[in-house]
Amino acid sequence: MKKQNFADRFISTIEWLAAIFVGLVALNIFVNVLLRRFFSTSIPDYYDFGRLLLGILIFWGIAATSYRGGHITVDLVWAAANRTWKRNIDVFATLVLLFVVAVQTYTLFDKVQTTFTDNIQTADLNIPTWPFSLVAWIGDVCAVLLIAVRTFRLVFKPQSLHDEHFEQKSVE
Repeated sequence: MKKQNFADRFISTIEWLAAIFVGLVALNIFVNVLLRRFFSTSIPDYYDFGRLLLGILIFWGIAATSYRGGHITVDLVWAAANRTWKRNIDVFATLVLLFVVAVQTYTLFDKVQTTFTDNIQTADLNIPTWPFSLVAWIGDVCAVLLIAVRTFRLVFKPQSLHDEHFEQKSVE
């Protein structure tokens, strides 16, 4: 097995964290359904936890899918282009994605600050919600970092990318 460098270990860690958040969202729903069905009760703040965990999951999911290139894409123009234009399209699309997610990260930090200063809490247990917003924001920061790594590798070391269709791209 090839030894992973720091960037590859970082990417793997982000993917594992995203998977853990998927598991937490599923566990929250599963346990609450069992409690409601068999014990006529529910987890306090179930709805708030579900909503906050789903927000975290979305941003960490963006981080996990942004690097690999395995998300849904429209490759109609890319498929018709020659090898040089395919690379140019890939670089351009990744730069646009980097810009959009960086702006999103900047604006999401305002949400973290507002949630903290307004002391927004959950309905039942009065737990502050800003830590959940902070974890979501950290996921968005990780997305920016991973897209930056992808952009660097796409421009300077395309053979080190982990795209699902990289083998097809390099053959053409």
